[in-house]
Order: sequence, then structure tokens, then C-alpha cells
Amino acid sequence: MASTEQFPVQKSDEEWQRELAPESYQVLRQHGTERAGTSPLNEEHRSGVFRCAGCGQELFESDTKYESGSGWPSFYRPMPGAVGTNEDRSHLMRRTEVHCARCGGHLGHVFPDGPQPSGERYCMNGVALKFEPEKS
Repeated sequence: MASTEQFPVQKSDEEWQRELAPESYQVLRQHGTERAGTSPLNEEHRSGVFRCAGCGQELFESDTKYESGSGWPSFYRPMPGAVGTNEDRSHLMRRTEVHCARCGGHLGHVFPDGPQPSGERYCMNGVALKFEPEKS
């Protein structure tokens, strides 16, 4: 999350800590990373929408999710206007960080090794997402 960027949802750090589970807070607000292979969302295959765990913004449709073998929920395309990106130079690497366009919460990273039609792999932390199944 860029320090100069303003987002529609603004909360104090204390509010985020109160509202989020500790592991979600650590990822969304502190740019943490959950351990690979630990998210139940890796096995989520129902139709529905993946939302930001911080503010509820719709981020990814379930039909854009695929098994990347990375250990994190992966998608080939976000919903229009749902996410933003910044350059991340942490850990002696150059990556593209992905954040929620509504609250600025850190979601994960995007890489240029995904499937078509986009060729991108949005590698997301499961604790940064909430799944909402399609209503039948």
C-alpha cells in the first residue's frame, strides 16, 4: 500500500486491529504472507465471488480461479477496478504488489506466468479474502 495513496475506506490502525482476525490484519495491513498451502480457499471450487476480507470489495470471480501449484489461491484476472498495484522491492526482489482498490489492504502479488487469456497469475493470500458462494 503506497503511503501517499488515498482509498475510499479509511480506518485507523486500531480500528483495523479490532475488526480483523490477527492473521488477516498481519497480511492486509502489515504486508505479511501466509504460509503456502494453508488456506482453505485453495480447495474452494464453488461458483461465487472472492471479496476483500478487510472491506468486502468484490475482487475475483470464481471462474477466474485456477490451480497454479504455488500454494496460494490464484486467479488470472481481477474484477474491473477492484485492485491496484505497486512495485514491491522487499526481500531483495522486484515484484508487483496487489492491493484492494477500496481499502488499500495488501492481497498478494501478480506475476506474468499465468494462463490465458491474461497471462497473469494473481497469487493471493487466502486470509486476505472472503469467499461468498453464488446464491442458488
